[in-house]
Amino acid sequence: MSTYSFDFISEVDLQEADNAINQAIKEIDHRYDLRGSNCEVELKRNDKSFQVRADGEHFIVSAMEIIKNKMIKRGISVLALDEQKVELLSGKSVRQTVKLKAGLTKEDAKKITSLVKEQKLKVTAQIIDEKVRVTGKSKDDLQDCIAAVQKADLGFPVQIDNLR
Repeated sequence: MSTYSFDFISEVDLQEADNAINQAIKEIDHRYDLRGSNCEVELKRNDKSFQVRADGEHFIVSAMEIIKNKMIKRGISVLALDEQKVELLSGKSVRQTVKLKAGLTKEDAKKITSLVKEQKLKVTAQIIDEKVRVTGKSKDDLQDCIAAVQKADLGFPVQIDNLR
């Protein structure tokens, strides 16, 4: 009898993030309430992060709302955004760095494996690098496992990969 497997991963599609940020920049440029805010958004693909700069923290809050809405429309969970503290630059200028979470941390992977074990299904979950591989003999058990993890409020986005 053959076994089936899949991976739980937590990735952000950088191209979709790029598209969302470009759409947000266009909206920010045309928003009346953000005129004269010197608001800039810059994606740093290599660091998997982006920065928002503006002349005041309230402008950053407004810009982040626009960015989050664009991310949601592009299928990126806001849970994948790791917002850092707002930094004060010279004058009234402020900056916020937002990291895009990629890969499961050890703690996140442990949350998933313990959740899978709690389901008492005939599957095994093991942590491999930045993903959790789940194997089992029954496709139904694997689908029940996927449903349980997707229903749970884990505090981070989870996708399914390599369903075999």
